[in-house]
Amino acid sequence: MPKIELSEIKEKLDFFIPIQIRFSDIDGYQHVNNGIYFNYFEHSRAAYLLDHCGWDLMQVGAVVAHVGIDYFLPIHLNDTLKAYVTCSRIGKTSFDLEQYLVGTTAEGKDVIFSKCACTLVSVDMKSMKPVTIPADYRSKLQA
Repeated sequence: MPKIELSEIKEKLDFFIPIQIRFSDIDGYQHVNNGIYFNYFEHSRAAYLLDHCGWDLMQVGAVVAHVGIDYFLPIHLNDTLKAYVTCSRIGKTSFDLEQYLVGTTAEGKDVIFSKCACTLVSVDMKSMKPVTIPADYRSKLQA
């Protein structure tokens, strides 16, 4: 896997949201449980589609077809966290999002905690069948 630089993420990805690390996210190993990362990425994906793209998910849905996460460092309760999101590929009915959890450790070090690659499919909410990504959403994904 190629090395990813924090400066490259911040330069390349302009959409991010802060993530609150909850006490209930911490497991017996004293770090955020690996399954919680899915929640963080899901939350940032939804914010990206709603806030950045203005996507009306009740008209045209965006369902997950594939998700893969690479874990680089554990996240602890006193770390600070942001989720960065960008669209890396757009097809006729599907698109890929590249996502990162980055932040600052309790010791003050800026780090990349995790990366997520997610493929979503645009679907009609009545039939749940794939549909062409609407032009206005496509242009915002490409922006």
